[in-house]
Amino acid sequence: MVDVTAKSVTHRSAVAHAFVKMSPRVLAAMRKLENPKGDPLEVARIAGISAAKRTSEWIPLCHPLPLTHIDVHPTVCKNGVEISTQVTATAQTGVEMEALVAAAAAALTVYDMCKALDKSIEIAELYLVEKTGGKSGDFRRADGRHKNRQDQVTKRAPKR
Repeated sequence: MVDVTAKSVTHRSAVAHAFVKMSPRVLAAMRKLENPKGDPLEVARIAGISAAKRTSEWIPLCHPLPLTHIDVHPTVCKNGVEISTQVTATAQTGVEMEALVAAAAAALTVYDMCKALDKSIEIAELYLVEKTGGKSGDFRRADGRHKNRQDQVTKRAPKR
């Protein structure tokens, strides 16, 4: 593990992204809240938050961090579920891995919740969108890879 003892404590944040591609049939069941295991989006949100808090247990050389905020936002889109995560902390090292782990866990949870309907669901596009703070400075994905699917958002049935 890298020694961060001499590093300054600064405000740090990171945003990550994942996409879960699925068939129209699975999306229809999700919109109608007719999934056999329940609401995949809400369970994925909680799974992502829980995973971010335990990142140092998932990734062997990550430092345990006192996270101050975790947001996991899954959105049903035209051809799947877009997951956006944001993690913040005031610490000596960054929170990129926490944001990525949250996105990965949320995506895996969507798969787990929907696999009874279709096992060909794909998890793709797991990447860091941006990070702020720390010695290396700010980073914002500039290669155009980050896709905003907000124009493809579809409505879900209201919770029962």
